[in-house]
Amino acid sequence: MKLVVGLGNPGSKYEKTRHNAGFWWLDRIAAQLRATFRRESRYQGAVAKIATDHGDLWLLKPETFMNNSGQAVGALAGYYKIAAKEILVAHDELDLPAGGVKLKFGGGLSGHNGLKSIAANLGTQDFWRLRIGIGHPRDSAASQGEVVDYVLHAPRAEEQDAIEKAEIRALDVWPQIIADEMESAMLKLHTKN
Repeated sequence: MKLVVGLGNPGSKYEKTRHNAGFWWLDRIAAQLRATFRRESRYQGAVAKIATDHGDLWLLKPETFMNNSGQAVGALAGYYKIAAKEILVAHDELDLPAGGVKLKFGGGLSGHNGLKSIAANLGTQDFWRLRIGIGHPRDSAASQGEVVDYVLHAPRAEEQDAIEKAEIRALDVWPQIIADEMESAMLKLHTKN
């Protein structure tokens, strides 16, 4: 892994919304690595660079808003010649319940506009994804609204707790991810305890 991207929307208005689950997880990684984000206009985002045993690692939180996330990812990946297969994108996932978390390579984009933008800018869907479950409004009696409204609101307390636990489980497989032991990371993450 050379680039880890957390998806979300910038600004305090969106900070606690479900759509920012990718930002939340990337903040956990940055805290663990004692990395500090700085705004980089040429990459259209907040960036941190970490020297690891496996080479330089970039952390990126695009500030382009979700639907244009690919502009930031494409700019940084293009400048440093980072291949799509060396990129991990952490994002909110409607198709997993709050508390669900899955790691996968390539495949469909599930209608996620941030992923669509990244795929368009990279010219491929073949990048890694950390899918952080936020649930779907159709699955919640308390949330019968549209998807757009749902992702742009904060999760209920029990959902937030479940999402945080999932992010901690994903943090537990970080050593395998950074060592490019993705099969091992998937096995550990996807195995129920």
